[in-house]
Order: sequence, then C-alpha cells, then structure tokens
Amino acid sequence: MIPRYTRPEMGRIWSDENKFRTWLEVELAAAEVLAELGEVPPEAARQLREHAGFRLERIHEIEREVRHDVIAFTTAVAEHLAGTGHADASRWLHYGLTSYDVVDTALALQIRQANRLLEAGLERLMKALERRAFEFRDIPQVGRTHGVHAEPVTFGLKFVLWYDEAQRNLERLREVEQEVCVGKVSGAVGTYAHLRPEAEERICARLGLRPARVSTQVVSRDRHAHYLAVLALIAALLEKIALEIRHLQRTEVLEAEEPFASGQKGSSAMPHKRNPVVCEQICGLARLVRANAMAAFENIALWHERDISHSSVERIILPDSTILVDYLLARTSEVVENMRVHPDRIRRNLELTRGLIFSGQLLLDLAAAGMLREEAYRIVQSHAMRSWESGEDFKTAVEADPEIARWLSPDQIREAFSLERQLRHVGKIYERVFGSRD
Repeated sequence: MIPRYTRPEMGRIWSDENKFRTWLEVELAAAEVLAELGEVPPEAARQLREHAGFRLERIHEIEREVRHDVIAFTTAVAEHLAGTGHADASRWLHYGLTSYDVVDTALALQIRQANRLLEAGLERLMKALERRAFEFRDIPQVGRTHGVHAEPVTFGLKFVLWYDEAQRNLERLREVEQEVCVGKVSGAVGTYAHLRPEAEERICARLGLRPARVSTQVVSRDRHAHYLAVLALIAALLEKIALEIRHLQRTEVLEAEEPFASGQKGSSAMPHKRNPVVCEQICGLARLVRANAMAAFENIALWHERDISHSSVERIILPDSTILVDYLLARTSEVVENMRVHPDRIRRNLELTRGLIFSGQLLLDLAAAGMLREEAYRIVQSHAMRSWESGEDFKTAVEADPEIARWLSPDQIREAFSLERQLRHVGKIYERVFGSRD
C-alpha cells in the first residue's frame, strides 16, 4: 500500500515564520559583521543577537497598514526590542541595508534548505531504481520504438536508464545550488553606497554564502531561472518514469502496474478497474513545474536596476515548485518501490510477433555471409510482412527459404534468433552506470 504523503518539512521552509526567522538571521549577521568593522557598536550587535525577535501576527498587522513586508518586519522587531528594554539597539537593525539585501540573501538560505530535502528525495529514488534494476536485470523484454515491437531489451535496463538520469539531476541540483545560493548586500542600486564590499563578503561568509560578483538592487534572476529549469528537469524524469509505467499497465500490455492498495477502488461504475492514478497524477503535476520554469525565465528582464514584477511571481513559483518536486519524488519512489511486475506477461509479449524482433540480426548475418544488403533486406522484409499478415512463425518461414539457406546454415539461422546474443552486452551497460560489482 502506498502511504499518504505527509512530510511537512518543505512547507515549513516556505512558511512566513521561517521566512522571517531567516530574514532576522541575515539582519543579525550584518550587525555582527558591521560591529567587527567598527561601524556598529559591539554592544548593540550583542543585544540584537540576544533579544531581537518578533510575533508573526504583529508583522502581518503592521503590513496591512504600511503595505511593505520588510518595513513591517523591521518595525515588529524594533517593537519587540523595546518591549525587552533594548529599544536603543534597534537603531542598528537594518543599518546600511536595503530591503532586498535581506530578502535575496535570505532567499538563498531558504533554497539551500529546500535542496537538502530534494537531494534526499532523489537519493531515495535512486536507491529504489538501483535495487529494481538488478532485480530485473536478466528478464528479457521486447523493446518498443514508436510503440511497436522492435528488438529485445531487458526489463532492468529501464531502471538503469532512469537511475542514470536521476544521477545527472542530482549533480545538476548540487551544481545549481552554487549558482543560485548567493547573497548580496550591495545597497539600493548595487553600488555599495552605504556599506563596503568587504562587509558584504564577510556577511555572506558568516551565512555560508558567496556574494554575487555584481548585482543591482537584486540578484540577477537568470540564477533563479536556472534553478527552476533544474527542478523542471527532475519533474520531467519523474513524468518519464510514470508515463512508462502507465503504458506498461495498459490491459493489452500488462507487464507492470503501480501499486493497488487493499480496499482501493478504481471506478465508481466499473468494479474491475485498476487505474494508474498515481502515475497520471505525477504526469499532470510535472506540467506545473515546467510552467513555473517558464515564469522564472520571464522574471529575468526587469526595468533598470529593479522593479517588483518578479517578486509576486517568485512568492508562488519557488515554494510551489520545490513542494511539488518534493511531493513527486516521494510519490514516484513509492511507485517504484512497490510496483507489481508480471514476468510471464513480459515473456508472452516478447514472443508475440513470432520472431519478427530478430529480423535486423538476420539481415546483418545475410549481409555478412555475402548477400547484397538490398537483396537481403527484400527477402527478410517479404517474410516479415507475410508473418505480420498471416500470423505464421517468422523463424519457420526463414528456415524453409532455399535462398536464405544458400548463405546461412541451420545453426547460423538459430544464432540469428538468439536472445543471449542480442543481450550479451547488457552487463557492460550496468558496469558503466553502477561500476564493477566484482
């Protein structure tokens, strides 16, 4: 049975409470660095660290009046300091900063927090894919191109392919974190009019960030667009997995199924139905992540040194995309971990075309034996088309053809229809992806 998704951690990262806590941490780091540089009284920085705080309800109350979230935040913190008898320290809160010095730097910290959960989700999925790849390594399956039977593969190779792509996505997620998780404390138009670049470097270092090499009032949004593009790539992989399982669950195929819980019902009208509803949900929600990535690209172009057209968009697309990808990773992992596989049906479908899937190997063997390739193609295709239409066994017809017999012995014909020969390099693929298991 697939458990319901209940992990709240990602939602908490984007909660107002955590957002303002992260803003406060940026403010405190700035005050402490400025104290070290002699621009803020050390005692004030100490008092801010020990006594600064806020009530979330009060921030919201102030914002309804002033219509500015950062001013509402700093006002609420100043009130809190006054209430603890440290009103004078509030003079040094937000000293030399503009709003987005705090907001963008804190946003980098929130994205980094989100990435820890996304990395864990990808690692769980990769573990499940690896386990099932080796479980089904030696189960031959028909490969399909254009939805039509092509040549043999193994069922395990599907999981190897997905694992390899998941590994690339994990690498992309870690790499893009270095790009998007930067801070900026460069002032209202990025010129360090009120604080030195050295202060920015030290504030960012205290927070575990690198400073953007150049910024306006904001960090350039190509970084965030890249991040959303990576999330879209992760969602695309999850859709790729879910779509394949949906195809394999079709009644005419029925080689694999997503889990179906005891007591679950598939249709209000048809009691027999077992629909791939989780995989369909994964495919649908992946579209939202891709759409959000497009919105992130629209955020790159801003007026002059900054407008706020990107701000309202990011309040939706960053929380929604990370929450969605976190959810989709959990759901896809559950499907992969618990999906039902039907080896007998896989074998039956492999043999459904009565040997036609070996036509390519037969063509090559005839050419290698000396028959002109165009002639070999004509002969093999003529037998293949008759087999398609009549249902006769392709290998039997080939064995009875005297023209083919002129070039290939009975043993050579049998070898042309060998599964083992077709799949002899599968182990090398596994070794490339997973390394040697000796």
